[in-house]
Amino acid sequence: MTQYLNSMLRVLALVLAATTVTAHAQSYPTRPITFVVPFAPGGLSDVPARALAAFMQQQIGQSIVVENRPGASGVTGATSVLRAEPDGYTILVNALADVQNLHYLSVPYDPIKDFALIGMVVDGPPLVLVVNSALPYKSVAELVADARANPNKISFGTSGPATSPAIAVTQVNALANTSIVGVPYRGSGAAAVGVASGEVQGAFIFYSNAKPLSDDGKVRALAVASPQRLANWPEIPTMAELGFSGVDHRGFVGLAAPARTPASIIAFLNKHLNDAIHSASFRARMEPLGMTVPADNTPEQFAEFMRRENAKQAELARLSGHSPLQTKP
Repeated sequence: MTQYLNSMLRVLALVLAATTVTAHAQSYPTRPITFVVPFAPGGLSDVPARALAAFMQQQIGQSIVVENRPGASGVTGATSVLRAEPDGYTILVNALADVQNLHYLSVPYDPIKDFALIGMVVDGPPLVLVVNSALPYKSVAELVADARANPNKISFGTSGPATSPAIAVTQVNALANTSIVGVPYRGSGAAAVGVASGEVQGAFIFYSNAKPLSDDGKVRALAVASPQRLANWPEIPTMAELGFSGVDHRGFVGLAAPARTPASIIAFLNKHLNDAIHSASFRARMEPLGMTVPADNTPEQFAEFMRRENAKQAELARLSGHSPLQTKP
């Protein structure tokens, strides 16, 4: 009799769990959702987030508000989402900085374990190595030869310490035995302007900044820091082709919710995220920015991607002379 009652209780528990999941799915969302972008408006996270919000709100029949909360290399905005109610109404637009920060800053969270990951929005854009168009360098080999012959002569603009453009300079210096000097600017866009004006000789800048300046003849693109050549810029070789294996620097944008957000809500958001990003019109908006969408995109796949990226950034931090910092206990 006891065994029969235990079996019945287990069945009842399963029925109640299924009912709870169904109730969540049917009742969510009933009010506007906020996408928190932890960077300034118009940046590499902000643009895809606003495009995604516009597509998703049409699908779900509820408004999605994009709110910018910049500060501390993205930590300020991410922390606000970490502390939000796990009800699916406050969502973090996460990015590469979330895993980079772990190795350079004291961060009060683990970007993988302390959030419920939803999925990737876009992969990219990649960094592009550019030089001022008035300079004689026509290839990375010519640039490297001059940098070796004249230590500390060549300066590259960066977005500041612990950012992809600065890390890429450190990586090239280590691989090529050069001493290119990093000059910090307020973002990749400002560094791009610095190259175009001749304030610095070159920079690793994001594709979305590099392509227009190259088309205008203000900078010369020498290589892309991505595994393959870009479909809409096929004449530019990759750094790997040129002998710089591992110089692969691409951003990404994803969505994450506070931990303990119900699985049914995560599944709901993942479905509509994928429906939006795989639409032809969304892809058409992202491709000119050097961004692509993932083919397979479950929360688990996104978590695995972030774990791989975290390991890669830890190795790059060591190359830069940093010991990976510990997150909160």
